[in-house]
Formats: sequence, C-alpha cells, structure tokens
Amino acid sequence: MTTDVTDLAAVRVQRIREIATARRDLRGPLIPILHAVQEDLGHIDQADVPVIAEVLNLSAAEVHGVVTFYRDFRRAPGGRATMRICQAEACQAVGAEALGAHARRRLGVEFGETTSDGAVTLDEVFCLGNCALGPAVQVDGRLHGRVSPARLDALLGEVAR
Repeated sequence: MTTDVTDLAAVRVQRIREIATARRDLRGPLIPILHAVQEDLGHIDQADVPVIAEVLNLSAAEVHGVVTFYRDFRRAPGGRATMRICQAEACQAVGAEALGAHARRRLGVEFGETTSDGAVTLDEVFCLGNCALGPAVQVDGRLHGRVSPARLDALLGEVAR
C-alpha cells in the first residue's frame, strides 16, 4: 500500500486546522498556535501559513511575518536532537563565541543548520537565563552550564546514541 503525497498534505492541513481552531480564542493566539504546530509536527511549513491565517482571519503575510521574525520557529524539519548555544553578552564573556565555533567545526554546520545525517540541529540563542553559569548550552530542552569544548563533545556523544 502506498500513500499519496496529496493524502499526506491533506492530513497535515487537517491537523494544522485542528491545532489553530483549538487555540483561536486565546488572547494573542498566533504565537501559541505556531508553537503548538512546531511541537506537534516538527516545523512550520510554508503551506501551513495560509491555513493558520484563514482560521485566525489574518493575512498570510501577517502569519508569515511572525514565523520568519522569531528564530525559534523552524521552517524546515530539524534534526533528531537540537543543540542551542547561548551567544548573549554574559556567555560571550566566558567563551561562548569560541564554543560556538567549536560546535560548528565539530558538526560541520552553521547555526540554523542540521547535520547531513539529520542527527543534530545547531542553533544560537541570545539568552537561556543561565548567565551565571555560562557558557550555557541547551540540548533538547535540557540546560547545561559552564560548557567547555570537551563537555560539548560529550553532550554531542550523548545525543548521537
């Protein structure tokens, strides 16, 4: 049995509509809807934008503007794990820029990219709220402080398992 691509697209549109409809009465519903879509489906596809816009009675441009403004919204599927390295001033003062360069060299990707095997998406973030323990790194939502290049390598080894 094969599944037609149009069937998959229709299933996705239905799921987007369900997510948006369930949250449209929230105060300022767009951001919660976008977070829910990303959590449920892994990313916000360009084809999702007009569906969300229709449910909220917004223009597609308005929804697109929010999706593209915030770096947290992923417009393509991410890796099986996500590593975010803080690049804010407090973390920069204790080596975050060098740590970011180490991560990019080690993974062979730039910030915002996913490794070719789909294992890790590397992102930069501008404050994880862990300024006293910089450089701070978040791996799949778990926060780590005082991360050295060696500790970063160990964290990457853990996500590769």
